[in-house]
Amino acid sequence: MKDKDMEETLFSSNVKRPLADRLRPTKLEEVVGQDHIVGENAPLGRMIKSGKITSFILWGPPGCGKTTIARLIAEYTNLYFEQISAVFSGVGDLKRVFQYAEERRTREGKGTLLFVDEIHRFNKSQQDGFLPYVENGTVILVGATTENPSFELNSALLSRCQVFVLNRLNTDDFEELLQRAEKEEGQKLPIDDEARTFIKEIADGDGRYMLNIAENIWLYAQNGEIFNKDQILQIIQSRSPIYDKGRDGHYNLISAVHKSMRGSDVDAALYWVSRMLIAGEDPRYILRRLLRFSIEDVSLADPNAVNQAISCIETYERLGSPEGELAVLQLTAYLATAPKSAGVYKAMHKAFDAAKKTGSLMPPKHILNAPTKLMKDLGYFDGYIYDQDLEDGFSGQNYFPDGMARQKFYFPVERGFEREIKKRIEYFDKLRKEKQAKKGEK
Repeated sequence: MKDKDMEETLFSSNVKRPLADRLRPTKLEEVVGQDHIVGENAPLGRMIKSGKITSFILWGPPGCGKTTIARLIAEYTNLYFEQISAVFSGVGDLKRVFQYAEERRTREGKGTLLFVDEIHRFNKSQQDGFLPYVENGTVILVGATTENPSFELNSALLSRCQVFVLNRLNTDDFEELLQRAEKEEGQKLPIDDEARTFIKEIADGDGRYMLNIAENIWLYAQNGEIFNKDQILQIIQSRSPIYDKGRDGHYNLISAVHKSMRGSDVDAALYWVSRMLIAGEDPRYILRRLLRFSIEDVSLADPNAVNQAISCIETYERLGSPEGELAVLQLTAYLATAPKSAGVYKAMHKAFDAAKKTGSLMPPKHILNAPTKLMKDLGYFDGYIYDQDLEDGFSGQNYFPDGMARQKFYFPVERGFEREIKKRIEYFDKLRKEKQAKKGEK
């Protein structure tokens, strides 16, 4: 053997593969946390057992096993396995893959399982390129994505693929991975119980990330040394939460904020807003959504809510970040604890519907001004009563178009200030009926 060859052989034999790669499952039963997908009686388990693989999409967070599952499924089939990444591949790469798949099918009668990692990164026209080859069976497409397929994939492509949702790994899953890692390394991970819990939390559902932390701990620990939480923090940098301001994570978190405030859970609302701020969301976006909430979900149950929202927005603009973020949290707490009413919001939709159906009806003539003689002759302003001149300040006149029955749009709730508004409306309704009855007697 030549010296160069000997050096390469010695080098390759001494280099240790990363821990996460060494622990990669070799069969579906070893996949952690995804029994609802890969179990014997689960969808993919049944598909493999039947021997009939159809195109599907694996949707889940980083480090939950998407790539591993795709590779294992290829091993269970008689299909040629082809793997590409949407990050590094373009139209030319796709054309070559489809060409080889067609030739293989014609020459050998063998299909191709095409695994596309991060398939959401292909644009819509590139995704269209898959359709004819998926339709005629040239390739069985297996796509992996961290983004919501409903937003990121063509509806035509989605209609030809099943979507399997993978779970983020939980504490029990992480513990199983750590025990496998300790068995692989032949020693316990040198950390105390608090630190063991901490690395599971900071991994944020990502098994690969947690195994990388464990590998670094083994690398840095001296003989007999046991790391605590603070020492681990010195080894690793704080991990940013999984969040994309333009994608699914963004909408999921603002939805959580909205629903928590609507449910008057101030602590949950503060948590979700904090998650967004820590992840780098623009505080102005959150404030805009809170302003909308103040008029949509609080509304007249607390008329001061919109004033509080505008004040907090102005405060943030004056202070900026990070000091101004306190205004974001203050507004969140105020709105979450305020009485809620969707009375005006619902009334708007009812009034809009009525306006669309009766949009050409004129107002009754008695409430129209008559600045010209012709308008007076036509009856404009004739019979109008100035409400403030009456003892009770209420005339009970009709303000709806002639020929249109009186409508009821606004139903205030028995909460907050709207309780008082409800009493006023009931009082006006009672007066209106009394005056109409007197008018009928005359």
